[in-house]
Amino acid sequence: MEGLMMDYQLTVPSLMRRAEQIYGAREVVSRLPDRSLHRYRFRDFVRRTKQLALALRRMGIRPGDRVATLSWNHYAHLEAYFGVPSVEAVLHTINLRLPVDDIVYIADHAEDRILLVDEALLQLFEQVRERTHFEKVIVLQATRPVPEGMLDYEELIAAEDPQTFVYPDIAERSAAAMSYTSGTTGRPKGVLYSHRALVLHSLGLGLAESVGLTGRDTVMPVVPMFHVNAWGLPFACVMLGAKLVLPGPHLDPASLIDLLAGEKVTFTAGVPTIWLGILQALDKATERPDLSVLRTMLVGGAAAPPSMIAAFEKRHGLRVVHAWGMTETTPLGTVSNLPLELDGAPDEEQMRSRARQGVSMPLVEIRARGESGIVPWDGMTPGELELRGPWVASSYYRSDEQGDRFTADGWFRTGDIVTIDATGSVQIQDRIKDVIKSGGEWISSVLLENALMAHPSVAEAAVVAVADPKWQERPLACVVLREGESATGEELREFLAPQFPKWWLPEEYAFLPAIPKTSAGKFLKSALRAQFNRPNEV
Repeated sequence: MEGLMMDYQLTVPSLMRRAEQIYGAREVVSRLPDRSLHRYRFRDFVRRTKQLALALRRMGIRPGDRVATLSWNHYAHLEAYFGVPSVEAVLHTINLRLPVDDIVYIADHAEDRILLVDEALLQLFEQVRERTHFEKVIVLQATRPVPEGMLDYEELIAAEDPQTFVYPDIAERSAAAMSYTSGTTGRPKGVLYSHRALVLHSLGLGLAESVGLTGRDTVMPVVPMFHVNAWGLPFACVMLGAKLVLPGPHLDPASLIDLLAGEKVTFTAGVPTIWLGILQALDKATERPDLSVLRTMLVGGAAAPPSMIAAFEKRHGLRVVHAWGMTETTPLGTVSNLPLELDGAPDEEQMRSRARQGVSMPLVEIRARGESGIVPWDGMTPGELELRGPWVASSYYRSDEQGDRFTADGWFRTGDIVTIDATGSVQIQDRIKDVIKSGGEWISSVLLENALMAHPSVAEAAVVAVADPKWQERPLACVVLREGESATGEELREFLAPQFPKWWLPEEYAFLPAIPKTSAGKFLKSALRAQFNRPNEV
């Protein structure tokens, strides 16, 4: 017997329609390339998004067509987030930090028909122009006549009457957006998000047991809108009526702190390297900025050092919340809120819990698999994290590389080695490709890195495997020291010694001016392995 409920379709345009009806006065603030601030209301956003949708229809965009963006975080990119799915097309946000060859590959692989590109990124586009096949190129934020053969976004949408826009009836399981993985272990792979997945993920972001977004929040996604839908925050903010602050291309600590304080941001999100830079800036500031309303700094993309979480709280009164996800999980998979059982527990115990990646989001199921099968939730036994849920990918777009990432019973294999404790809290131990196998035992590069970054002289640390004739592999610690600080390898080894078994401790330390990073801001360990001429790819 079926229930007698309406078959209401969960779609991206339905979120925009709610914003139009209820949240018209809410604000969107964008920092432009010239550092000025652009402000408008949700009602303006909806009107212009309708005009974009109508223009795309007039240009011949059909259901299922891919429309690409090469763009920073700003109001016009937000309009594309909703305008493209509103004509039943697929928004393809291209990661502008990828190598040029990868950008060419994914634009061709996705078969993008149209590109929306920031004027400030035209130089990057020129590097791929002759190798891509966009039918039309539309320039966003043009301050001068656009190059020959391209279209001016403002002129394009100004020709459309938003009163003629009709909200479409869209099947919720149809595709709305797509992102490609960073391709660190092969060609980038396409992940195709359905309308249903994006709406359910947005609802998940509003749950108190998740990150608890509400219409009272002012949200600044530092995570780029070209990276996994800015962690779903633009969709959720429009659904909930939260004010959006979009930082554009200016992601230096001073610019971000200025926006956090000036716009009274209550919630922000980014990768650890962003917050490490902000922490250093706050520590050095002679005048403390007013961040008193900032309730949550969401960190993800890589394991955040517990020392960083503690430093923000103790020195600046700011709460960092750890989360975990992937391109394949839309992306939020787990959130590390303090369990009820630890209320009143000693600070050290609470901090250990908060430094974990946390409990899975409602509707997302997790398990971990070791060499002998599914591992127990005992907080000690490692295994590869697997998960399933309504916003988890079931396969890759047009890819032959499916079998090694999806299990026979329908779970997604993440490639992360984790432990899961009795409360269901996940702790990432390492990526499968980064774990160090020494004498038949595993050493977690992540745990060593976090411990090193707790040293007062260390700004960043990445640990990679190097070949060893006796033990097969040993850890090499690559360290960036804080400005004006000094340390030796022997001092760092002594600092680590009380925290780890002796056989975990690196014998070798390389002091570098900077650690190479991926397009998502994670440590690029493959480059470090190549630099030291001892590759350890799986």
